Amino acid sequence: MAIAAERKLEIVKEFANSDGDNGSSEVQIALLTENIKNLTEHLRTHKKDHGSRRGLLAMVARRAKLLKYLRNNRADSFRSIVAKLNLRAR
Repeated sequence: MAIAAERKLEIVKEFANSDGDNGSSEVQIALLTENIKNLTEHLRTHKKDHGSRRGLLAMVARRAKLLKYLRNNRADSFRSIVAKLNLRAR
């Protein structure tokens, strides 16, 4: 269910603002989105895994908070990451 190390490095490279950037909002949102996709697939087959479902809801809430921060402070970055990740913007 966790992201493979190679995939994580790809995501960090793609969304990083500069070299060595692995904690910016954009990178965090991209990593959370990948985790959410993986966990959603897991829950399709394991419908009664309520612990994972709770973790999924926490990840979705964390991503929503980060997206809200980007929307309020850096609108251009918000629009680009929503487009890249195919997210619905509110």
